[in-house]
Amino acid sequence: MNKLKSVWINELSWEDVNNYLKKESIVILPVGSTEEHGLVGPLGLDSYAAIALAEDVGKKTGVLVAPPLWYGDSSHHLGFAGTMSLRTSTLISVIEDISESLARNGVKKILIINGHKSANLPALLSAVKNLHEYKLPKVFFAVADPMKIAKGIASKIKDNIEHHVGELEVSHVWYKYPHLIKKDKLTKKGINFEKIFSKYSHYDLFGKSGDTIDIPWNSYEQKAFAPDGSLSNSSKASPEKGKKYHDYMVNILVDFISWLKKYNGPIGNLKKI
Repeated sequence: MNKLKSVWINELSWEDVNNYLKKESIVILPVGSTEEHGLVGPLGLDSYAAIALAEDVGKKTGVLVAPPLWYGDSSHHLGFAGTMSLRTSTLISVIEDISESLARNGVKKILIINGHKSANLPALLSAVKNLHEYKLPKVFFAVADPMKIAKGIASKIKDNIEHHVGELEVSHVWYKYPHLIKKDKLTKKGINFEKIFSKYSHYDLFGKSGDTIDIPWNSYEQKAFAPDGSLSNSSKASPEKGKKYHDYMVNILVDFISWLKKYNGPIGNLKKI
C-alpha cells in the first residue's frame, strides 16, 4: 500500500483504517485453525496458509487484512496435544461478531480466506449466508478455500492423494515459513479411505469426485485410524511445489478482488433496506 505502513489492521491506528475506508470498502479475513498436522507440520499450519494468502493478496491489491482467526472447527483432531477447537456454532458466532464489527464502520465487502480446508466451511458459509440475509443485506460476502481455488494447479503438481497433512498444504507452509516444517518427518504413509469410509468417500480433496457420501468422524476414531495424525502421503512435498500452489491461489484472489472493487450489483441497488 502507498500510504499505510501495513496491510494488517492490527498494525494500524483507527485513524489509518478510517482513512482507508473513505476510499475502499473491502477487508480480507483469514481464518485457520490450531490443530495437529502430523509429525511434520505445526499446529498452526492452516492459519499460516490463510495468513500467507491474505497478506500477499493484500499487498498486491492494497486491501486491508483483519487479524487472523487462529481457531477453527477442529474437534476431530482433539485427540492430539495442542489442538484447540471451536464448536461449529461458536465459529459461526465469532464470524458474525467480526463481520458486524467491520460493517459498523463502513466495510461493505468481506472476503474470508479459509486455510482449514473443508472443515471450516459449514460454519463459515452458514454464518455469511445468514448475515447477508438477516442482518447485513448490504454487505457482500465471499469465502475462498484452497480446495476450491487451487483446482487448476493441484493435479499438475501433486504426486499423491491430498488430504490432511498432504503434500500440497505441507509444501505451502514449507515455502512461506520453512522453519516450521520438520522435513525429516515427511511420510509415505496414508490411510485407506475406502476401507474406513467406504468407496463413496471423498478421499482426494483435489481429485476427481464421483458419487460421494459425507461421513464425519470424531477425535477418538481419528486417533485410532491415524495414530500419528497424518492422513496423507507427504513424501513428495517441497517448497518449489508450495510456491506454485501459493502463487496460483494469490493470482486467483487478486483477480477476484479486481472484479470486486468494481462490483456494485444487487448489493448497490438495495435502496429500501
